[in-house]
Amino acid sequence: CLRKQLDGTTMIYLLSFVMSLNISIRLCSRKLIGARYFTAGYLKGAGKEPLWYRSPRDRIGHGTLTLSTAAGSFVQNANIFGLANGTAKGGSPRARVATYKACGSCSDVDILAAYDAAIGDGVDVITISLGNMDAGDYFSDSFSIGSFHAVSRGIAVVAAGGNDINRIGTVTNVAPWLFTVGASTMDREFVSHVSLGNNKTFQ
Repeated sequence: CLRKQLDGTTMIYLLSFVMSLNISIRLCSRKLIGARYFTAGYLKGAGKEPLWYRSPRDRIGHGTLTLSTAAGSFVQNANIFGLANGTAKGGSPRARVATYKACGSCSDVDILAAYDAAIGDGVDVITISLGNMDAGDYFSDSFSIGSFHAVSRGIAVVAAGGNDINRIGTVTNVAPWLFTVGASTMDREFVSHVSLGNNKTFQ
């Protein structure tokens, strides 16, 4: 993603990232080849950020989920408590990935800085799983602005339809230069049974 191959520059970047987090290089793979975080916008308004903002590491699992969905490697015998056993993979399982963490705070400044960094690093595709509460004007919406700059440099941008699952009509990433995607239903059921003490069983 950052480079067609792991050249010296990318490896140095990866090593410095690993050393800054005080984790073993043995825990790294050729899948995640870069990681950055952005807090300047948040600091401008709040003055001090929580400690976990100061790292590209994923605190709540959102980044891990979305990177896995986009480019997770093949995982054999994946299942949920024995159900739906099979091979799991992301959309582009052989791709390498870099993560640009702007949410800490999700400020427009940090989101645009993350776009700029990804563009400067030479990524091929940007996938962004964020969205505003409502579709904004293209000239003031950071998602539209950042993605326009990426697309104008030949980088494909894939964006979540929105970030609100509790209301209908909540697709907000609607700029015409984006690939906007969203979840849907499927015709598959994962059935379990619950047996009660009175020998009644419910599906």
